[in-house]
Amino acid sequence: MKAVPNAPRSEVVGRLGEAVKIKVHAPALEGKANDALCAFLAAALALPRRAVVVQTGDTSRHKLVRVEGLSLAEVEARLGLPPR
Repeated sequence: MKAVPNAPRSEVVGRLGEAVKIKVHAPALEGKANDALCAFLAAALALPRRAVVVQTGDTSRHKLVRVEGLSLAEVEARLGLPPR
């Protein structure tokens, strides 16, 4: 996943190679962008906030996000991404 902080609004942009590009409204300060990313994904996927966690890449734009309770195909479908 590639996260872009300080965007005008949080939104899924689409695929960027193997990653999913997501713009996040929050700034990249003190973990605010990571929290906003997880909250945005949880809402978009209709999951509780605790089901979405940044597993690696806390200080990087490239992140590995763990989503509990859904398969990769379900996540992609709920985010409106075309099938691979």
